This record gives sequence, C-alpha cells and structure tokens, in this order.
Amino acid sequence: MHCKPFFVALIGLALAASAQAQWKWKDAKGNVQYSDRPPPSGTPDKDILLRPANATRVISVVPAGAAASAAASAPAARPAASAPTKAEQEAAARQKQDQDKEAAKQKEEERRLAETRRENCSRAQSQLRDLQSGIRITRTNEAGERVFMDDAQRQAEVERTRNLVTNECK
Repeated sequence: MHCKPFFVALIGLALAASAQAQWKWKDAKGNVQYSDRPPPSGTPDKDILLRPANATRVISVVPAGAAASAAASAPAARPAASAPTKAEQEAAARQKQDQDKEAAKQKEEERRLAETRRENCSRAQSQLRDLQSGIRITRTNEAGERVFMDDAQRQAEVERTRNLVTNECK
C-alpha cells in the first residue's frame, strides 16, 4: 500500500517535466489548448499563454509611418522547427533516393547518347574516307539493281557525309 503514493508522485514528476516543453494558448473560441507544437499561425501573441523555455518570441517591427493594424493583421513568423520527425526523415530519405535514381537514369541516358554519337561519328568518317578515296561505289536503285555513282552523286554524298561528321564528331 505504500507503493501507491510513490507511483503517484513519480507520475506527477514525469507529467511536470513533460509539461515544461508544452505550448499553451487560447484558440479562436477562447478554449485553452495544450500541445508540444507551436500554436497555428495567426494566433495572436497575447493568446499564447505558455512557451517552452527554448522557444523564441517573434517580434514584428513596423516602420514609423506604417499603421499598427497592418502589423497586427500580418501573420507572425514561426520559429524554426525542432528536429524533423521520423516520418519527415523517412520522406526526405525516399525523396533523396528518388532524386538519386533519376540522376542515375539521366547519367545513363547521357552515356548511351554519347556512345551512339561516337558510333555515328566513326561510321560517317569511314564513309567519308571511302567516298574521297576514288574507288567506285555502287548503290541499289528503286528497281533493286546495282548502279555506280557518277561524279555529281559522289560530290553530293561527300557534302552530306561531311555535314554528318561535323554534327556527330564534336
């Protein structure tokens, strides 16, 4: 039976210790609210009845010519939040993972495009060498027959291939 007063006192001390980190304010209806988080933005400073010891008071500075009612109607800035909650930390970690995956995808796509560009460059340079070498080059016409390129066709193909080399070999 002597244990009950001890536990009651212990619980009372625990509640008193946790109450020190509590906020206390009057809501818009005049009801007293308690929370471990700051009151909602827009709560007038006069309605905040108790702040935790480490909370800072927000002070609004109004220029000399401005109306005092403008300062009173402006929502008060909230002090920086304390350490993020576990859910916030997990959400931030998931967001970072998503960003890392997206960055890896983008890097892989850039690598793939660079490889394709190198391959196109190599093919264009090889074709240009063949065209400029003077060897006879054949093409297949619409009828499926092999025909040799004449000098005008060869020159047009050299110009087209030079443009490819210029664009692909950067």
